[in-house]
Amino acid sequence: MIYFDWKIKDYRVPEGCWYFGGFKSSTIKKLHLPKSLLTENEETEGRGAIGGYFLAENLAVVGLIGYNHVGGDDETPDRVSLGVQGRYYIIQNGIYLGVGATYKHANHNYNDIMPGVEIGYAFFINRHVTIEPAVYYEQSFKDHSKFSNVGLRLGLGIYLF
Repeated sequence: MIYFDWKIKDYRVPEGCWYFGGFKSSTIKKLHLPKSLLTENEETEGRGAIGGYFLAENLAVVGLIGYNHVGGDDETPDRVSLGVQGRYYIIQNGIYLGVGATYKHANHNYNDIMPGVEIGYAFFINRHVTIEPAVYYEQSFKDHSKFSNVGLRLGLGIYLF
């Protein structure tokens, strides 16, 4: 049986708290608007792990490692990514804002650094566990039209304090 603690109204995460989690993501590879959003986009599925530390109340620095499988195209290789992000949790409602950068690598000829932004919601199941849906955007330095993307991420977080 799962117990939901609906009484949690204070979303403060204290300084010194450790954060660990995992996520599944789904991205849209190309951003040609509006027609090709429905016809030419290639979706990728990703999975990853994330961990971080709260430097101050509600302010964290996190690192992530991920793997993206590219579907629909045998010529496009799967990608591995490493990233760092700063997160700020808004006390009143559980929304968090993230800004960071990710290094992505595939095969021997694709390397890209992608700065990005993320907005998500930390739904506290209890004092230490969250379900975290998020929307993100990553800007490619290599080629904006081919590699920049927008995506959805669903994560599970554990806060140790």
